[in-house]
Amino acid sequence: MRAAIERTSADSARVYETVELQSADSPKTYVFAITGAFDLGGDRGRLTVQLEDSGMEPVEEVFVGDTVYVRGSRAVGGGKWASAVRSEALTRYFLRAPLNDPEHLLRQVKAMRQVSNEGKEQVNGVPAVHYRGTIDHATATLRMTSETRQRLGDLREKLGEDVPVYADVWVDGKGRAVQVRLSYFGGMKAMTTMTLSGFGTSVTVKAPSAEQVVPATAGEDFLPV
Repeated sequence: MRAAIERTSADSARVYETVELQSADSPKTYVFAITGAFDLGGDRGRLTVQLEDSGMEPVEEVFVGDTVYVRGSRAVGGGKWASAVRSEALTRYFLRAPLNDPEHLLRQVKAMRQVSNEGKEQVNGVPAVHYRGTIDHATATLRMTSETRQRLGDLREKLGEDVPVYADVWVDGKGRAVQVRLSYFGGMKAMTTMTLSGFGTSVTVKAPSAEQVVPATAGEDFLPV
């Protein structure tokens, strides 16, 4: 399983991801759809982020090395791009990667423990072996804002154990992770599922010109909500 994630992390692929979030005091589930192409080995990619059924314009993200450029967010207007240091960005959402970084999600899933083989399933019409495990508290809260980390720490104390986060990986016949998922159901709901296809796809991205870019504070929320 870990070898499959390592192999995927060195390749390029088309990305389709959904992030489903529901608070304990609301019946509404917010669903973010993230699509694009990413050279995971080369640290380059382009993603489009859409909050479903919101009427909001999509957010564009361009990853070039350790810089991420974001346009269409509430961070900046006028068609300009906000930029941030990728390795310093934080997330305030449980089980949602900072800036929707697919490499961050793979890093978390790779740390899964208590792994079991759940048998073969179909992913995008291709047979894949499904592995399931859990991740520990440190992995689940990796690069979260202090406020979100504190809330989860309080929940952990109340439970007397780690917040139970499940990790799932589907590995195809070529030894690649074709789908990964992190999920938690316990009053609130948080689930992130990323499906990868078109391995080896060509990914060409270019950083915006300097006059189009406005530097942003690390950890600033670029997303539509």
